[in-house]
Amino acid sequence: MENNFNKVKNYLLELEYSIIAEDANEELVVIENVDAGISNLIVDCEDLILIFELHLFDLENGNIDTFRRFLQMNREIIHGAISLDETGKKVILRDTLQLENLDLNELQGTLNSFEAFLSENANELISISKN
Repeated sequence: MENNFNKVKNYLLELEYSIIAEDANEELVVIENVDAGISNLIVDCEDLILIFELHLFDLENGNIDTFRRFLQMNREIIHGAISLDETGKKVILRDTLQLENLDLNELQGTLNSFEAFLSENANELISISKN
């Protein structure tokens, strides 16, 4: 899988993302592109899939309206989805891709989707995070 890890890193650098942390043993990097509004995005090569996880905020008081809105937002996301971690407290933007046939355009599609979603929903996400 080392080949996939290096391929992913090269794609990320080609797309002008900075690698701010790396764990080669876990085949995981943390990236950012401040101009694109992406910071601390975890990109993890796991066996046959590539996982993207971006922690948005901790959810203090989730209620049915909040979760309903997350589901509505999921419909608008081109690639990926809003999810919660196993504790139910961390709100995460997440996507997975197949590593076997991964190409630059596919990886870029996920990143563009994250950027667009954050740009279009920033104010509402900030408002939800304060509840």
